[in-house]
Amino acid sequence: MQAPDQPILRDIVLVGGGHSHVGVLKSFGMRPIPGVRLTLICTDVDTPYSGMLPGYVAGHYDYDAVHIDLSRLAVFAGARLYRDAVVGLDRVNRKVLCRNRPPVPFDVLSINIGSTPQLQGVPGAADYAVAVKPITRFNERWLALLERVQRHPGTTTVAVVGAGAGGVELLLAMQYRLRHVVRSMGRNPDALTFHLFTDSADILPTHNPGVRRRFDAVLAERQVVVHRNAAVTQVLPGRLQTAWGQVIDADEIVWVTRAGGAAWLQDTGLALDADGFIQVEDTLQTVTDPGIFAAGDIASMVHYPLEKAGVFAVRQGPPLTENLRLSVQGRALKPYHPQRRWLALISTGDRYAVASRGWLGFAGAWVWRWKDRIDRQFMRKFQDLAPMDAHATGKRSGAAPSPAAVQLTSEESLQAISAIAMRCGGCGAKVGATVLSRALSQLHPVQRDEVVIGLQDPDDAAVVRVPPGKAMVHSVDFFRSFHDDPYLFGKIAANHALGDIWAMGAQAQSATAIATVPSGLESKVEDVLFQMMTGALEVLNEAHCALVGGHTGEGRELALGFAINGLIDDDPARILRKNGMQPGDVLILTKPIGTGTLFAAHARLAAKGRWIDAALQSMVVSNQKGAQCLREFGATACTDLTGFGLLGHLVEMTRPSGVDAEIDLSALPLLDGAQACVDAGITSSLQSANVRLRRALRNQQAMATHPRYPLIFDPQTAGGLLASVPADHAEACIAALRALGYSHAVAIGRVLAQGDALEPITLCA
Repeated sequence: MQAPDQPILRDIVLVGGGHSHVGVLKSFGMRPIPGVRLTLICTDVDTPYSGMLPGYVAGHYDYDAVHIDLSRLAVFAGARLYRDAVVGLDRVNRKVLCRNRPPVPFDVLSINIGSTPQLQGVPGAADYAVAVKPITRFNERWLALLERVQRHPGTTTVAVVGAGAGGVELLLAMQYRLRHVVRSMGRNPDALTFHLFTDSADILPTHNPGVRRRFDAVLAERQVVVHRNAAVTQVLPGRLQTAWGQVIDADEIVWVTRAGGAAWLQDTGLALDADGFIQVEDTLQTVTDPGIFAAGDIASMVHYPLEKAGVFAVRQGPPLTENLRLSVQGRALKPYHPQRRWLALISTGDRYAVASRGWLGFAGAWVWRWKDRIDRQFMRKFQDLAPMDAHATGKRSGAAPSPAAVQLTSEESLQAISAIAMRCGGCGAKVGATVLSRALSQLHPVQRDEVVIGLQDPDDAAVVRVPPGKAMVHSVDFFRSFHDDPYLFGKIAANHALGDIWAMGAQAQSATAIATVPSGLESKVEDVLFQMMTGALEVLNEAHCALVGGHTGEGRELALGFAINGLIDDDPARILRKNGMQPGDVLILTKPIGTGTLFAAHARLAAKGRWIDAALQSMVVSNQKGAQCLREFGATACTDLTGFGLLGHLVEMTRPSGVDAEIDLSALPLLDGAQACVDAGITSSLQSANVRLRRALRNQQAMATHPRYPLIFDPQTAGGLLASVPADHAEACIAALRALGYSHAVAIGRVLAQGDALEPITLCA
């Protein structure tokens, strides 16, 4: 996570990762406004470029070639990326309502979410057809169809509903790929049948007659059955029915028609057109609310009726960016005047394309190469990213911004000046009582009978009873944020702190928090604190751990930690410690490793967003059930994997146990991308300290060149449990762990009797 050297004065929130918003992010990455923060809310970390999607389906491009990595782009832009679905707006309080996280405040909002297939009007369509959007879901079905065709010889019928440019181009791409796959397997490609349905007399109705004739000829040549004036009125399992009563059997039905606005827009109070799209002025501000913008397919320009085409979303990017800048600065906005005619390059599945612009139309393989070059040039702008020089851009230079850089109220100006000025230390660095009380008043910690004085009481300290027959287990963890989502960071920090309690075989009872938040406008500080503590409290409440107090201060970087109190039976034999390993035990690891190298790479724009997303999902998985499972199968020793890495924590277990151990490097479960990152020479800043423990390796020189060798030193955040389990219980224990959701749980080695060598650990491959 990047630490700003300046207070946040204004928040621009971008809903959706469409073509317009990627342009906004790239522009702000190259030329930020001091004090203005961007937040992107999107359901996926990869956003497809619609112009290359048919080429991907046809097999001309791989997945990464046609997707923009929003995670990398957000890091480049210094923006926060929140992965969630938007379900509404609170325009009165200026907040975006999300499905799985607290509301997100905004000063200026922009919506670029594309269109949504309207399947509800046709019975059965939502259940038995696959819409081309969202593309993530379509891609899953498309890959499943590819696999199904390869595994099961015989006939396959594909129906595409919608004969605009998108539907025709997608059908031809699917046909080209599937026929190529079947032919390469030595089977007859004519076993594949394709149907195209349109409710009008013509295909590609918005294009000129010459272009339509070209595609009519292509479809006829490739034996695609075209159903004209054939509105689909019902979809059943494996078949569809038209308005004329015709019934066609189909193994896969793809829906590329009847798009409209997302359903949640209906309750926002924004003016919408007949199809549910947001009505906007020439400035791309909504007709209803000048602080809310919309662009791309979701926008309906009231003075310029436009076809839903990706070219407009791309070209609206620069004017949208400029007007967002002008809006936060309180300056007059500029109108956008779209072109009347535009060039469409429509591929025919193979490396051939047709150009269409107004009355003009021409075709050829050279047109496809031209389209390919244009598309690749566009994608390179968002794929070839390098960290910007802070002093060149002014993004994070030491110079504080002038509050005049954005439009502020007089009260906000005073707060901004205070935040920019030199801050006090000691108790003068505490977060103000008003901000703190507002943030904490929205939190609802779980109640426990043992808590006598807790969070909601005004006393100086908490008072918690220890039940009879129980002993206290104390642990503390604290670290600065490594991710720009405070809600998700709060969840991970709490999960990480609870790990020591679970590893000891205890149950969590209470927690006190210590948090550091960057100074800034009171509303911004309050929201960051609320978001972070909401995430943390969700984890603590699920663990039935009562948050009873804490301390919040100002600092340069966001940070969070917890002192956790746990309860365990007052019997030393019941405590699961590190020193109980026995020769013959099997070493079990419950989660994959690699968080250190992945987030080091993330900061350098060298990690794929989906790698980071998978790592974050692993980090929020609690070790509570895993610890209970390990105890049930007779674990003799246990620890949670954190900063010292796999080797460091294993050494902490072998030495007090008086045993040696063997690690099978080939068995180590790795997070996606971890191997690629260490292969690129990217490691965590703590790696060098952890590597000093190589002296504990008996065969270090022989194994130092193994690709996975660096990963045994990789520091983990909210890592899994490392435990020794009797060999006769290990297989059943691993099966039980996987059934509980620890899908990567695996045996990674064994415990050996202590030998004569000083080094306790042996590596094998």
